[in-house]
Amino acid sequence: MSISIKNADDIIKKLGQVVYIAGTQWGDEGKGKLVDILSEKYDIIARTAGGANAGHTICVGEGDNVKKYIFHLLPSGILRENKISIIGNGTVIHIPTLLDEINDLKKQGIDVRKNLLISDRAHIIFNYHKAIDEIQENRKGDSKVGTTKRGIGPAYTDKISRRGLRMCDLLNFDAFALKLRKNAEHHMKEYGFEFNIEEEINIHKDALEILEPLLVNVAEYLDKAYKAKKTILAEGAQGTHLDIDFGTYPYVTSSSTISGGVTTGLGIAPNRLESVIGIVKAYTTRVGSGPFPTELADFEGNMLRDQGFEYGSTTGRPRRCGWFDAVVVKNSITLNGINSINLTKLDVLRNFKTIKIGTGYKLNGQPVAFVPASLEDFDKVQVEYEEMPGWTEDTSKAKKFKDLPKSAQDYVKRLEEILEVPINFIGVGANRDQIIFR
Repeated sequence: MSISIKNADDIIKKLGQVVYIAGTQWGDEGKGKLVDILSEKYDIIARTAGGANAGHTICVGEGDNVKKYIFHLLPSGILRENKISIIGNGTVIHIPTLLDEINDLKKQGIDVRKNLLISDRAHIIFNYHKAIDEIQENRKGDSKVGTTKRGIGPAYTDKISRRGLRMCDLLNFDAFALKLRKNAEHHMKEYGFEFNIEEEINIHKDALEILEPLLVNVAEYLDKAYKAKKTILAEGAQGTHLDIDFGTYPYVTSSSTISGGVTTGLGIAPNRLESVIGIVKAYTTRVGSGPFPTELADFEGNMLRDQGFEYGSTTGRPRRCGWFDAVVVKNSITLNGINSINLTKLDVLRNFKTIKIGTGYKLNGQPVAFVPASLEDFDKVQVEYEEMPGWTEDTSKAKKFKDLPKSAQDYVKRLEEILEVPINFIGVGANRDQIIFR
């Protein structure tokens, strides 16, 4: 489907009632900004997966009055007072972190409790999960995955092993406390660490008063909203190539980061999803360990990091940087059914004499169209590059595509040709208004 979006008012008409925002690389593509922009037009904004390992940054204002918000659990549309924000059942929730985000916004005069709903089926991350996460990473030595140590993996492990506790369990608190105690004792014995169980129980007892009014059956709520013609914007976490099934395993997250996560993480039937917008950074970055064929471990990589301020919003770790990898993005288009692209951070490519695009892979001399499942094979792929002229002009004030320097226009057009999906949104800065509709 070919889409042309001239302005924000075109969005719902072109994209449809239910839309998913998918990261196409290894996360940090800039999903939060587009979700924030589109949330002005959509009625409901819903997080589908992940936990506090996500870090979505929203910049509001202009010039010296720009205010930055970083959300780890709250959906990126939470700043819109007249919109409903949802944390879906596919997420894992560390309740103290969630309450910190809620309280931080309250101090700034924003009370999110009137427009926030949380799935009663979402699993809970406890502080013992964070302790386990750190122990597991330390045991791996040189084979560390590079987790955020937020307890995400251990919480999903408990979910799959059917010992996890969910938000609905809080409502029968005596039974909840017994289950929490049993789980904590099991993990303390398994991993050999000390843990204050009573303190953990009290933390969650204190939180119940705030959280109980927010808990709903999200699948039922969204079904009613859909039938009432409400528009729904689903927000993923991380990127496609961190997906537990299709990512660069084992250097992945613990949840579904592709469009299938809309169904499993929110309870929306797959035939109700009308469009998928792929968020594509104009170059490539990765945090933590794992393969990265187009990585630049040189001056140009450092230049990308410095100009793009490529440091994790969750961990603060410097991101690995490299040229655009078209194979990675084209695989994401296939896996997600992407029919529209938001190219982000085009402004960061300023001042490069030439810019390279990784257009294809070869393995043992043969073309490879898909990222190999085997990391040993992935480590051996040779990237085929195409080189294009760079530009020195500042693109951050461009409002229309024709305002961009010719070399920047040519770069966008070439990416569009390679990816075979329209680039409808172009980010030229961090703020809400620094986006081109095309």
